[in-house]
Amino acid sequence: MSTPRWLTEKEQRVWRDFSAAIDMLRGHIEAQLQRDAGMPTTYYAVLVALSEAPGHVLRMSDLATATRSSRSRLSHAVARMEAKGWIRRTACPTDKRGAFAHLTEAGLEAIRAAAPGHVEAVREGLFDVLTPEQVRQLGAISAAIIDRLTPECAKAADSAEGASEAPDGPVNAGDSPSVEPV
Repeated sequence: MSTPRWLTEKEQRVWRDFSAAIDMLRGHIEAQLQRDAGMPTTYYAVLVALSEAPGHVLRMSDLATATRSSRSRLSHAVARMEAKGWIRRTACPTDKRGAFAHLTEAGLEAIRAAAPGHVEAVREGLFDVLTPEQVRQLGAISAAIIDRLTPECAKAADSAEGASEAPDGPVNAGDSPSVEPV
């Protein structure tokens, strides 16, 4: 077994500050969305992904990837958003185990209503406290972390999918998607 590469005192401080900053920023944004829009950030992320998709439709597996959610967690969130009338699921005609998520007009209205408060919370919690140079640096740092971790996250998702042969989620058997899969 190799010797652990322990963090230096300075690295520990940076790691703890970074972790606290991310947790506090997430909490700030989550609280704003719950208070002003009555939705958790998970719902907001799903609505954003669907609002930006061609025809406002995504296959559930692609929606899970876009929102960095497990299929199981996404399926539960989508079921709750279906109950609110924000999303509708339909069966995939070429894959009986697949399903599509469609953003409804009510879902589009929900994201339109939530977006102004959300963007203000992001701006005040992140961008307003940084200089333009710090924003540039944060972008570069974030990209480096994403580049490093994306392959590992993809491998973990692939093994989780292989272990769970669950379909994309409940479907309405009589429906067909309004657009072709992307």
